[in-house]
Amino acid sequence: MKNEIKIRVRDLRKARNITQVQLAKTLCVSKQSVSNWENNNILPSIEMLVRIAKYFSVSTDYLLCLDDRKYVETTNLDEKQIAHFQQLMDDVAKNNI
Repeated sequence: MKNEIKIRVRDLRKARNITQVQLAKTLCVSKQSVSNWENNNILPSIEMLVRIAKYFSVSTDYLLCLDDRKYVETTNLDEKQIAHFQQLMDDVAKNNI
């Protein structure tokens, strides 16, 4: 399980193009904590796992590699905006095949 969290946290952080320092500041932890998670030295606490999941808009199951589905938060969008966003994601997916 440790390796899965390491990979997911690192990949999510890099995809957002943020440093360990920036992620640490956002989560109110030390840079060393983030480094330790990404180097398999320690696991984040359950509370921290939830905070990481919320920050990256993924499930805790995703962080633990129990589920590979990814989600996009659309709570503040109306139906028309969601439809446009879905079309954009469909177009991107088609071009990556």
